[in-house]
Amino acid sequence: MSRSEFQIERYEANRKEQLIALSMRAWKPVFELLEAASPAYVYNAFYPDGWRVRQTADIEAFLTAEGDLTWVAVENGEVLGFVGARMHPEDRMGEIYILAVDPSHQRRGVATALMDTATAAMRAEDLSMVMVETGGDPGHSGSRATYEAAGFERWPVARYFKPL
Repeated sequence: MSRSEFQIERYEANRKEQLIALSMRAWKPVFELLEAASPAYVYNAFYPDGWRVRQTADIEAFLTAEGDLTWVAVENGEVLGFVGARMHPEDRMGEIYILAVDPSHQRRGVATALMDTATAAMRAEDLSMVMVETGGDPGHSGSRATYEAAGFERWPVARYFKPL
């Protein structure tokens, strides 16, 4: 799929359920691998009611509070993916906060086009860098590859957990 076959539009609240459903499809294989790779006490602490419940609540909260910094890739009325950004002017930094592409449209330039749209908005705000976070687990390997292909450099961070 070439970039010219889909459009990037501003998020509108009537698309909320579509974005949530798309996210569940896109992230299902990610969370299956994440659960297998995580200590049970950590995974269960973050997702006591299951990952879908937590992710749905997080997406709804983001779209409600920060939907004005969200863009949607659409082709013939079908939502292909979306990106949500945050601006951190105190650090002159933008953040790709959320990114999801429907599995049937992955590896076709949708994520790149969405990230390009978000970073253009960041440049317009005179920010000097953009950050994105993702997991180091096997489920997030595709995300890491996407970000690295887009020119992001990995910053080594270690996060440790210990049960109480």
